[in-house]
Amino acid sequence: MSRPRSVAVGIGALALLLALAPFVPRGDDGPGSLRPSTDTGRTPGGSLRTANAAGPSRVTAAMRAEIDRVVAAGRTIGRPGSKAGVAATADAVRCADLDGQRYCLGVGWTSDTEADVRDRVAAAARRSGRAPATTTTGDLDAAATLDRMVRMSPAERAAAERAELTAAARSVAKVWLLRHEIQGTPLPRGFLADHPEARAARDTTRLAAQRKTTADYPRRSTVIKPGRAREQNRTYWCGPATMQAIAWGWDGEVRTQRHWARRLGTTRDGTSISDIVRVVNRATGYDRPGRAGPYITLDVGDWSFKQWKLLMMRHIHDYRAPVVLHPVLRRAYYPYLDDDASGHFQVGRGYDKSGKRPLRLGYFEPWNQQRFDPSEPFIARVQWRQAYKSYRANQTHPMHNVGV
Repeated sequence: MSRPRSVAVGIGALALLLALAPFVPRGDDGPGSLRPSTDTGRTPGGSLRTANAAGPSRVTAAMRAEIDRVVAAGRTIGRPGSKAGVAATADAVRCADLDGQRYCLGVGWTSDTEADVRDRVAAAARRSGRAPATTTTGDLDAAATLDRMVRMSPAERAAAERAELTAAARSVAKVWLLRHEIQGTPLPRGFLADHPEARAARDTTRLAAQRKTTADYPRRSTVIKPGRAREQNRTYWCGPATMQAIAWGWDGEVRTQRHWARRLGTTRDGTSISDIVRVVNRATGYDRPGRAGPYITLDVGDWSFKQWKLLMMRHIHDYRAPVVLHPVLRRAYYPYLDDDASGHFQVGRGYDKSGKRPLRLGYFEPWNQQRFDPSEPFIARVQWRQAYKSYRANQTHPMHNVGV
């Protein structure tokens, strides 16, 4: 059941490579409430979408120039262990300013500064190299990222970075809307004129965004039928099992986990969240404007629990789309575990706020420890657990991001 791994690598090079994990595309509300635009009354640009997300954004000339800058800055980075690689560590974690939002390679959309992201990635790399998880379920960790990245030439890495950044640029309107509606971030002047993909389907001269809190949502909401999930059939296939359930929920067809492992580029070391986001956008219709819009990797490390649970409710009920959960499996958060384990993927598919009980989150759990060790307790696929525990498990992950 366990796969111990020890890796001896230079920490600087490991941090460098973790940040550059490849991505190949195709009013006065309290914290956590959905807020209308800071503009009021008549708005020449139209009205914001309410129930659904924005469609793909146009990649502007300014965005392309920024992408060129970030990619060019990485061409001098050397291979691990080389003098150039060690010397370039300070410049390894690179972020792009895309229309006022920050995207960091291998991390996702973040509110952290580039320096903060560098520190976080380096700390994760040290922990990964010094004390790898004894039970690994399939989240690509720092050591595995190194093993994959060392095989890339500078040209291959540049192509992967350009693809990742271009895909990110196409989703920037969605990032603005989520942060505006949930965190209260004001929209920039002229936002709707610059981003027609964010306008409401039925355009008016007044803003349509509603002030919305968790109290405004129905008692319970779910997506994906409960029978459309299978346990992962290899210890390192939580990513393929997660993708299997999401795609099965979309079109009703069940494809093998082996099929999804190939699509995701999964190895014995696991799967990256960026690859799951990429394949959700390519293989399902959940990325349509009438649903969630383009899925993104979103750093929620600075999100309160109130904001995080509102994101879950909005995605599940308003978007009618699942969430790619990215927790660390620990017994403190998941009492059905026999042992603590690694980073992991689950499918967020429902919430329940019945009565006076704490909000519960519904999700598919791919991991069944009994499959790999018959002496350990069985873990069911369909889980309903306290949402706060899932929030803490997500925040404990060094990347604290989700796929939404």
